[in-house]
Amino acid sequence: MTSHTTPAGPEAGPAGPRAARRRLIRELLLVAGFFIVYKAGRLLSTDRTEEAFRNAERIWDAERTLRLPGEGAVQRLLLHGDALVHTANTYYAVVHFPATALFLIWLYIRRPAHYLWTRRVLAVLTAAALVLHLAYPLAPPRMLEAAQLVDTGQVYGPTVYRAAPDADTLANQFAAMPSLHFGWALMLALGVIAATRAKSPGGKAPSRWRLLWLLHPLLTLLVIVGTANHYWLDAVVAAALLGAALLLVPRPRTSGPGSGPGPDPGAEADADAERSADAAVRGLPDRQGAAAAVGAGQ
Repeated sequence: MTSHTTPAGPEAGPAGPRAARRRLIRELLLVAGFFIVYKAGRLLSTDRTEEAFRNAERIWDAERTLRLPGEGAVQRLLLHGDALVHTANTYYAVVHFPATALFLIWLYIRRPAHYLWTRRVLAVLTAAALVLHLAYPLAPPRMLEAAQLVDTGQVYGPTVYRAAPDADTLANQFAAMPSLHFGWALMLALGVIAATRAKSPGGKAPSRWRLLWLLHPLLTLLVIVGTANHYWLDAVVAAALLGAALLLVPRPRTSGPGSGPGPDPGAEADADAERSADAAVRGLPDRQGAAAAVGAGQ
């Protein structure tokens, strides 16, 4: 465990808590502002109904040409019991944003360098998704007559959408591609795995159980398809955009320039991240870790 008794110079005491608060407020405003812009941007294409349904027919035909399994196969599994489909609808409605928020909060506190990396990747992914939502409006399979799927949200509840898309002023129901439900869930899993892959400061190897986080995007995929909110290709495009974002955004530095014997570089990076988190949350002056985290975000 990282020590909480890092010494500091005489001038660092008062500035530590203030710097931590400023950084926290900046991050909250940044994330909130980006979310508001994204939500407002999505609503710009809500009146393109005919185009959205034409695109839906093209996606449906493309999936059949590619011999992808029908979305109905997953939905039939959910419809075996009211409790199962209700659970899937609840997962779709309430897990997406809270899980992502908790993930970012955990990274901000425990892995600041990975937080900055993840925030940037999510920003690139979401911005690219917004561009595609505006350029390619797409009606979800629950609206497509050819799919013959049940709108499980409306029939079984709960739902985050109104029955009439034109009357929905809070969500753009024609923004099916890509699926940010899946894209964010996949980044959450990859982010946790990346942030915990290094050895602990005590030399303990990371647990292989962390790979179980991949169940989250897998479950999300089954939910978004089974509830007829997304096509398979929505998730495929989201994964492709995430892959491009991961290539564009540099990963946090977790290894030194040398490869010879010495302290484990991953453990050192985790220790630096924890020291920076302690300075932010507890207000303790740790100038080296805090300066690195703040500087990376500028």
